Amino acid sequence: MYLVILGKIQSRLSRISICKQKPTSIRFRCSLQNTILDVLRARPGWVEITSEGVGWDFYWADVWWMKEIFDRAYLEDQVRINHFRNHYELTRKNLMVKNLKRLRRQLERDSGKLEAQKYPLKQLTEHFLCDFLLKAKFYKRTRFYLPLYFCLFISYVLDLLKCDFYPATFELPSEYHIFVDEFRRNPGTIWIMKPIARSQGKGIFLFKRLKDITDWKRGVEYQPQLQVTDASTAPIETYVVQRYIENPYLIGGRKFDIRVYVLVTSYNPLKAYLYRSGFARFANNRYSLDTIDDNYIHLTNVAIQKTAPDYDPEKGCKWSTQQLRMYLTAKHGQSKVNTLFQQMTNIFILSLQSCQRVIINDKHCFELYGYDILIDSNLKPWLIEINASPSLTASNQEDYDLKFGLLNDVLNVLDLENRLTGKEKKVGLFDLMWDDGPVFLEENGNENLVKAQTTLTNAKLGCVNDRLQNLKEIYQTAEVFKKLN
Repeated sequence: MYLVILGKIQSRLSRISICKQKPTSIRFRCSLQNTILDVLRARPGWVEITSEGVGWDFYWADVWWMKEIFDRAYLEDQVRINHFRNHYELTRKNLMVKNLKRLRRQLERDSGKLEAQKYPLKQLTEHFLCDFLLKAKFYKRTRFYLPLYFCLFISYVLDLLKCDFYPATFELPSEYHIFVDEFRRNPGTIWIMKPIARSQGKGIFLFKRLKDITDWKRGVEYQPQLQVTDASTAPIETYVVQRYIENPYLIGGRKFDIRVYVLVTSYNPLKAYLYRSGFARFANNRYSLDTIDDNYIHLTNVAIQKTAPDYDPEKGCKWSTQQLRMYLTAKHGQSKVNTLFQQMTNIFILSLQSCQRVIINDKHCFELYGYDILIDSNLKPWLIEINASPSLTASNQEDYDLKFGLLNDVLNVLDLENRLTGKEKKVGLFDLMWDDGPVFLEENGNENLVKAQTTLTNAKLGCVNDRLQNLKEIYQTAEVFKKLN
C-alpha cells in the first residue's frame, strides 16, 4: 500500500512544473533604491504601491519608519515588515554586548546550581534526547550516530557555558573607569574604539596608550555638541571600546572577516534560518601591527577598502563563503573546519537567545541580520558586530547575484503566496537552524554522512547547494501534499 501511494506522489511530481503556478497578487512598498527593489519588482504577481494611503501587504521599511510610524500603524494579519520594533537590542553595539553579558551572567548562575539547568540548557538537553530517541527507531546502526549527536551536543553546551565568543568590551563614557582598570591590568594591549550608532567603519580607530583616548575625549569626535551653537541639544556620543584581536587568521598576508546572513521570522518561539552563501571581506594591505592607524590594514569594511588607491572595483576584496570553506578545508582538514563552522552556528543561536526575552515579538515582523565574524589564528571565531540593515547595494555583478538570490529566498521563506507547507527545513539557500530548539539534518539511512565526518545540524554555511533545483523540488512537493490533504 505504501509503495502504491509513493508511486502516485512521484507520478504527480513528474507532471508538475514550478512555472505553472498562478501567483497571488501581493502589494508592496520599498524605501530603498537598490537590489531589494529589483527583487520585489521582478517577483511574479507582486505590485508596487507608491501612493500614500493605499494598503499594502509587504513593506521593506527603513529604521526611521519603524521608529516614527510603526506604533501608530494598523496592520492587517497578512502584512509583513522587515524589522522588529526594538531590533536595536541586538544590532546596536553597546546593547548587543549588554545582552551578551547578561546571558553570560545567567549561565554562570545556572551552571552553579545542582538542580536542573534553566533555559536554554535544559531545553536543549530535552530536545537532544527526544530527537535522538526518535531517530534511533529508524536507524539500524545507531552506534554511528550517537557519537556524532553527543559531540554536537557537547560542543553547543561548552560554547553555551563559556560564552566567550566576543572580545572584552566596555561602553564609554559610562564604563570609562572600569575600562581604565582593565587597560592597566593588560599593558601593551591594542584596543579599538567604535561609535555605537555609525556604520561603514566611520569613527573607528585603534590605540594602545591611554593618552590617545584622553586626547580624543576632548575632541569634536567625542563631543559632537562642539560643532553646534546650542551645546545643550546634542548629547555626548556613545562609543564602545573592545580588545583588538591581534592574531587574526591571514590569507595571502591579509586580514579578513566573514559576512553571514541570518533570517529570524519569530522570537517567541525563536525560529531562525542561516543562509549558505556569504562572503569574506579582505583588507587591501598586508597585515602588520607596526602601524595601527592604517585603515586599509585593520578595517575590512568595503566602504573603506574601496577608497584605497589600488582598489579594483571588478575584483573587489571578497571571497565567497564556499571558496573560503574549501580553502580552509584543504589547509586544515574537514574535521577542524566543521568544528569551526559549528562554533559559528552556535554564536548565531546564542546571540539571538541573549535578546530573546527583550525583543518585542510581532507576527508581522521579520529581520535579516548581517553578522560579521572574525577568525583568529587558532581557528576560533569571534563575533564582531551584527547589522540590522546589512548593505544591499552590490559592488559588482557577482555581489549583485548573491544579494538578489538572498533577498528572493527571504521572500520564499516568508511565503506570502502560501505555496509552502511550513515544515520545510531548507528553502533555496536558507537552512532552518533553530525552531524552538536545534534542527538536525533529515537522514535517509545514508552512512556517507558519518564517513565524511560532517555535522548533523541543518545549518550548512559555505556548503554548495543547487538553489533553483531546491526551490523547484519544495514547491512541487508542497503542491502535491496540499492536493492530497
